[in-house]
Amino acid sequence: MPSPYRAIFSAPGSREFSAAGFFGRMPLSMMGIGVVTMISQLTGRYGLAGALSATLAMSAAVCGPQVSRLVDRYGQRRVLRPVTLVAVAAVAGLLICAQQGAPEWTLFVFSMGAGCVPSVGSMVRSRWAEIYRGSSRDLHTAYAWESIVDEVCFIFGPIISIGLSTAWFPEAGPLIAAGFLLAGVFWLTAQRATEPVPHPKSQHTGGSALRSRGLQVLVATFVATGAIFGGVDVVTVAFAEERGHKAAASLVLAVYALGSCLAGAVFGLLHVKGNPGTRWLVGVCAMAVSMIPLLLAGNLPLLAVALFVAGLAIAPTMVTTMALVEAHVPRTKLTEGMTWTSTGLAVGVALGSSAAGWVVDAAGAKAGYAVPVVAGALAAAVAVLGYRRLAGPAATGGRGEDDRHLRTDDDERVA
Repeated sequence: MPSPYRAIFSAPGSREFSAAGFFGRMPLSMMGIGVVTMISQLTGRYGLAGALSATLAMSAAVCGPQVSRLVDRYGQRRVLRPVTLVAVAAVAGLLICAQQGAPEWTLFVFSMGAGCVPSVGSMVRSRWAEIYRGSSRDLHTAYAWESIVDEVCFIFGPIISIGLSTAWFPEAGPLIAAGFLLAGVFWLTAQRATEPVPHPKSQHTGGSALRSRGLQVLVATFVATGAIFGGVDVVTVAFAEERGHKAAASLVLAVYALGSCLAGAVFGLLHVKGNPGTRWLVGVCAMAVSMIPLLLAGNLPLLAVALFVAGLAIAPTMVTTMALVEAHVPRTKLTEGMTWTSTGLAVGVALGSSAAGWVVDAAGAKAGYAVPVVAGALAAAVAVLGYRRLAGPAATGGRGEDDRHLRTDDDERVA
């Protein structure tokens, strides 16, 4: 492991909570694509599959920030365990209804419950922020590491989910995803020493973290960015099936994540300087431009190459996003603020997967790649229009006396 990464793991308990976070985040890459694969195998309807995947994502978008707000107030262990049990029970109901051919409305009901999952990535990142709150360099490396973990999940998650559902039985992918969620959350919440201490109730003022103007820009941009990811997932499965190699979709999507993983690993080694808002804007625009070659890919190898190149812009943009959230959101609302970016992605995934499913049903898989292209253009447009909110010094956001030392760190990042 390169020395900057080795350095951050010198903190006691850091290896354990990061490992637990890896398992807890696996469902992020497995559940949606697993449902798409399961429903498409059982019914042959990509429109229904995309709509159910969208329901999962929308439910997560609605529930995620509320769960994280409760975590900021009451702690991770007290909130995450009961929420996870509800989600796992809903997944079980969804799989039973799908296997038994129950009415479609039951699938949507259980999908809404299954989407009520905690943002495990935000929980892990809030632990890193608590440990390295005074060191922007170490926190940059920690966020980069967690981006690598995200992408490793997206490399192996679709392979496991699609592979099991196609080789074993259709419900296998979502079933294993639920198992990962249960194990990861309970392991993470068992580690009390590194759990951020909830702030006193008197400090939870000013309403939602989303009142931050900078966070509003990040979330709005991530809605369009999520539509890129959701569209790419659904269309790639259909593209591979049209060419008689449906199981290969997991490998192609893994290559997409691999590009992001490699870029994130390199980015974490760098001592970045300059305005993080500018780096973020460049990253969003790069993601948008990288979608255009997907329209030209005529076979799976060319598609894999195009997606690998497209993936190079993802992790650095995500790492910079977390730094911007930390700079623009009060410390007492940090977990909620990080979750709002995940919520933006979830809403976008819902819209992108649903739109892509209908386009595939109507015009074929290759035409479906127009969805991520349009989504990328929207993401770039929103980022350009909102750039001024992120380029200047962040407002205090009501941090208060205990966070004044963070203002110095934040100013260094903006300088």
